[in-house]
This record gives sequence, C-alpha cells and structure tokens, in this order.
Amino acid sequence: MAAAPAAAAHPAGASRAPSVVALGGGHGLAASLSALRHLTDRLTAVVTVADDGGSSGRLRRELGGLPPGDLRMALSALCDDSEWGRTWRDVLQHRFTSEGSLHQHATGNLLIATLWELLGDEVAGLDWVGRLLGARGRVLPMAAVPLDIVADVLGLVPGAPGQVTEVRGQVAVASTTGRVATVRLLPPDPPVPPEVVEAVATADWVVLGPGSWFTSVLPHLMVPALAHALTRTAARTCVTLNLAAQPGETDGFSAEAHLEVLAAHAPGLRVDTVLADPVAVTDESALRASAAALGADVVLRTVSAGDGTPRHDALRLAAAYRDVFAAGT
Repeated sequence: MAAAPAAAAHPAGASRAPSVVALGGGHGLAASLSALRHLTDRLTAVVTVADDGGSSGRLRRELGGLPPGDLRMALSALCDDSEWGRTWRDVLQHRFTSEGSLHQHATGNLLIATLWELLGDEVAGLDWVGRLLGARGRVLPMAAVPLDIVADVLGLVPGAPGQVTEVRGQVAVASTTGRVATVRLLPPDPPVPPEVVEAVATADWVVLGPGSWFTSVLPHLMVPALAHALTRTAARTCVTLNLAAQPGETDGFSAEAHLEVLAAHAPGLRVDTVLADPVAVTDESALRASAAALGADVVLRTVSAGDGTPRHDALRLAAAYRDVFAAGT
C-alpha cells in the first residue's frame, strides 16, 4: 500500500500543529480543507461516498466502485501551493466537453478510477494522487463501499403536507422540493477503512461541516463504525454551520435547526464548539441553547467571502479555526 504523504517536520521547541480530521463532502468539505491547510499538515479528510450524479454517478454505475468526485475535490483542496501542485489540481478538476461519452467527465475522476483498478486498493489509489499533488494531508473514503442515501420527505404530495414520501439517492434528496425529515443509509452498516478509524482515534480535533447537511454532513454519523469512533475519541469536535439554508435540502432551516437535526441523528455525539457566521444567525439565544444541549459553546466569526454569495473565505475561516483550536487547547 502506498504511504500517506509525509507531514512536514517541525523545528525543535516549536509547538506541534494539531492533528485534524475533517468530515464532509463536496464544496463544503473543500471549504474547510482550504482553511485548515493553513493551520496544519496533520490533516485527514474523511469523505462521503454516496454521490450518484454526474461523472461520479456514471463511473459508479459503470465500474461498480466508489464515486470519486467528492474525493477528487478534497484532494484538489489540499494541493501543494506551487506551480506543480496547482497545475495538477487544474488537471484533476478539468472536465471534457464533447459530443461523446467523455462529456463532462472530470479528468481526476478517471485518474482515480484507473488507480483503483490497477492497485485494487482505494486508499492506496488516493494516496498516490495525493503524492502527485503534493497534498497537505490525506484523503480517505468514509466507507469502503458506495452508499445510497434514503430520506423521508414531507410535502411532496399535493394537499397532504404531512404525508411521508421515501426519496432515494443523493442527487434526489439534495434537490427535493419537500422538507427532509430524516435520512438513513443503504447498506446500513458498511465496512469502514481502518485508516479512518485510526485517524479519528488519534486526532486532536474533528471538524464536521460545512456542507449539504443531510447528504454530506449527517451521513458520517450514521455509519456505525465511524459513529462509534467519533463517540469514543478524545478529540474535541467543532461543528461548522453553513452560511445559508440550501434550496430543497434545508429550506427554512434556522442555524439552531441544523443542530437539532444533528442531535436527533447522532444522540451520542459530543460537540465542543459550534462555529457560525453572524450572517447565518437570526436568533443567537436560540442557537446558544441548542448548542448547549450538545455540550457546546458558540463561536461567532465572520467567515464569509463578503461578496453576497454563501461562500466561505479560506483565510477568514482559517483564522476562526485557529481561535477555536487555541481556546480548546
């Protein structure tokens, strides 16, 4: 198996960078990784593997393996900040435009799928791509098999707002016009790579979110082996809230509603800090009450890009994480 990218050495007497595990998927995880890479190279991304749309979904159906897209995005977020690293990041993120079967396939998805076929080992394949990028950290799949997300959704039947409809698939759940009540995974107890459990067990901090709440954040807490590791680790946990509700998935959700859903899906999870941008908080006292129910303090920091879009600024988010980690030391 290929070795993980080596962490940079720290000078004698210098404080050691924290070991951080970031959980999520898609653009949300890429945002947290883009910030955390400024604070530590002892960084492990644990990525959802339920994507069933686009290039990832096509490769998943055709090859029967894990969907590589969210894993590719996490690797790209950790690339070395050099011409070499940025060039290979752009290669990974490039999408083909054609009239044929390559249309909208991402180069990185094809590269990752190729390595998986050659090596027969998903973790080793991701480590090889990390080495190519000079990645500041390691990327691991949340489970060793592809997952399906199944949601109970309210409001899809006209005239029956309380009727529950089962919606299956990450893309379908993320784009539903109803209100998601609960989610679950198929298979319900998937195998988890041992490297994931070890990373969580030895971490100083676990960062959960931001990201699509029902399809990228909560699924980590519904994998029994991973949930068990998260409840047993001595690491502190920081939940990073989104900057805005997401159409379909969390329409109408307040900041505190995100925490209430989190508590309902993971009753054994201990949270130490909830990080939120004031722009996303309409009732600070309600947010603090919901956080306190999880055992957490609330840290309010401006972490948005400030351009009117619900995007995190990497440097602002890094500064906020630095303060959270320093306060929890």
